Amino acid sequence: MEIRIAKELLHIQHWLELAESIVARGKVAYDADEVVQEAGDSLMIKIGEAAKTLATRGLEAPAGMSWSDAAKNREKLAHHYSIIDRELTWQTLSVSLPEWAGSLAPLFSDAAEVINSSHW
Repeated sequence: MEIRIAKELLHIQHWLELAESIVARGKVAYDADEVVQEAGDSLMIKIGEAAKTLATRGLEAPAGMSWSDAAKNREKLAHHYSIIDRELTWQTLSVSLPEWAGSLAPLFSDAAEVINSSHW
């Protein structure tokens, strides 16, 4: 795995952990706090952008995942922000992203090894 891919994967891992902290607060807190909603959007936009980079670099997504799904979500959030469906963003944060974290766990581990063993 090349360094650039490893770095992107570890960024995604970090952003998924931050998204998990939003979900841990619960849906009532999410619905009541516009700042938390915007933070979730920002994380999903970053994940989508990183997914585009990984796809471009030729990294196959794990079974059951699609880099293009994250990229499409990014496009909706970044360019159609006036019509964001908060029920859908909550579902993405609370269901889809935890599934991604599980599916990507082996790649995160490989990426950490690459970074830890590099001499740059």
